[in-house]
Amino acid sequence: MFEKILIANRGEIACRVIRTAKKLGIATVAVYSDADAQAQHVKLADEAIYIGESPAAQSYLQIERIIQAAKTTGAQAIHPGYGFLSENDQFALACQDNNIVFIGPPVDAILAMGLKATSKALMEKAGVPLTPGYHGTNQDADFLKKQADNIGYPVLIKASAGGGGKGMRLVERSEDFLSSLASCKSEARSSFGNEDVLIERYVIQPRHIEVQVFGDTHGNYVHLFERDCSVQRRHQKVLEEAPAPKMPEDKLEAMRQAAIDAARAVNYVGAGTVEFIVEQDGTAYFMEMNTRLQVEHPVTEMITGQDLVEWQLRVAFGEPLPKQQHELQIHGHALEARVYAEEPEKGFIPAIGQISYLHYPEQSDCVRVDSGIVEGDEISTYYDPMIAKLIVWGKNREAALTQMHHALGQFHVDGLGNNIAFLDRLVLCESFKNAHLDTGLIQREEEFLLKPSADISAELVVSAALIELLSRQAQNPVPSNPVWQQKAFWRLNQKNSHTVQLQRNGFTLKAQFSTQDQGFVASYNGQQIEIQGQLVDAHTLALQLAGKQQKLAFSQTEQGITLFQNGQSYKFNYLKSDFNNQDEQGTENNLIAPMPGVITQVLVAANDKVKKDDVLMTLEAMKIEYSIRAPHDGIIASSYFQKGDQVKAGDELVEFQPLAEEVA
Repeated sequence: MFEKILIANRGEIACRVIRTAKKLGIATVAVYSDADAQAQHVKLADEAIYIGESPAAQSYLQIERIIQAAKTTGAQAIHPGYGFLSENDQFALACQDNNIVFIGPPVDAILAMGLKATSKALMEKAGVPLTPGYHGTNQDADFLKKQADNIGYPVLIKASAGGGGKGMRLVERSEDFLSSLASCKSEARSSFGNEDVLIERYVIQPRHIEVQVFGDTHGNYVHLFERDCSVQRRHQKVLEEAPAPKMPEDKLEAMRQAAIDAARAVNYVGAGTVEFIVEQDGTAYFMEMNTRLQVEHPVTEMITGQDLVEWQLRVAFGEPLPKQQHELQIHGHALEARVYAEEPEKGFIPAIGQISYLHYPEQSDCVRVDSGIVEGDEISTYYDPMIAKLIVWGKNREAALTQMHHALGQFHVDGLGNNIAFLDRLVLCESFKNAHLDTGLIQREEEFLLKPSADISAELVVSAALIELLSRQAQNPVPSNPVWQQKAFWRLNQKNSHTVQLQRNGFTLKAQFSTQDQGFVASYNGQQIEIQGQLVDAHTLALQLAGKQQKLAFSQTEQGITLFQNGQSYKFNYLKSDFNNQDEQGTENNLIAPMPGVITQVLVAANDKVKKDDVLMTLEAMKIEYSIRAPHDGIIASSYFQKGDQVKAGDELVEFQPLAEEVA
């Protein structure tokens, strides 16, 4: 086995690889950028090498620096993780040229599967079913439009070198094709350095099912069953599961065999994933092959009991596959939820900032957390905003869903927006519970999934006020000393009456407490509530409310208090005289940047007339392009930025006047 490997990645996947390497007695080398100098993967590795500035292009995508780091430290092999250079044939070739083992497939396999058009031609030859479409080399816009017209709308335009939902456009009308093609090619050129596209018939209400395959250098191939990744937002997976529910067994077997055929067709070695677009009747079409380990690989590990990173290391070292096909079986059901720093109610835009409080669910054989983030870490604009992957197992799908709901209720994040409440609603959504799955589920169930939280209960307001009062009496708003061990210290019996004012969503909430025996009576909004409470530690309030004993998790900062209950979080601000309830979206006649990013296109100038929903400019952040659209018909008064400019969240981008003002 290898004595030392380098991990050419960061975050949770780097930590994940390090964990298995340590189990096998392999020394590890991490690489890091300026932004990651104190990151967990750096601390977990045996050695760490600095490779450049924070932007990935200046660090994690620098092939020569990573190769040099491996040579300097004596690493015999490089694990690329996922993303970054994991599917880069030039990186795999550089490893080969420097006598370093690339823990992944051969260069030829990466090349064969790296371009969608090329891979589809190979799959067609191998007898793997394909979606009807055009996968050729002619990239003339008028020619491509004619192909789309012949296929029939709706069609998908896909970047040939694309992935992760980037470089993809759905076109429903012929007259929209050319503008969508130009936009898709621009994004593909920016993201992948290759603007070639292919055209495919759009499958209505498709499922996205992928098969995990493995090959070794001895000509052996196996599949480790499938994963359903249909639940997506912005064409990116958010909740995955294994095995795929409510699929005919014969259809699944056909997909599994097709995946093996695909791997064998390119002499594949290592971990790979063959992705299929699946119609509701179970008919499957090859979509692409990812020549790396997938983000969602843990659900496969949970149902098979196999460590896929260990498989990768053993195969890369030249060993045969650890198991043969007949030795692999499905046990139970697993789900993975990707917990992101993002704002679901604002179109899932990433949330940037510091995590002031982070509590993971307790891990067990049934609950697993994969993460590279700890409390105090910063979510930056440079990398993916994923906080962690929450993986659960149950003896069946119903048990796994119950386990996920319970675990999400124990997952607490404060300091920036996150999607935990959204994920919990998704798990509780009837369509998902009943396995009525397709890639449009989130959009279809948007009203339920993104609806505002119900009016907060008086009990929660009083509980938040109680925490603030107990902390105030201790003269330690953010407790962090041994006095927290002295539970009796926190009993509220020092004076007869107390008033606490908090703010939530711009409204002032006032609670008055009067002592009564061992507890007190709280008056709020005309209600009288008997309550007893005591702070157990810096993040737990033990209370007796309405005759029931319970514990309430919370986070406390200088700005306010956040309560966590049943997967939901409730934020209260301390009352401040300078509180500003300014509309975050800007005024009616301007548009502001929803997040930090770089302007990639400016499509208007002063005095231009625009119509409602016209794209005025595009903003790229977290490798995703956002369109800034006109909220109504009007005339551009000013455009404040140019292509290539960096903007901050809240920067005013465009000012325009309603059309009626032009006449005046």
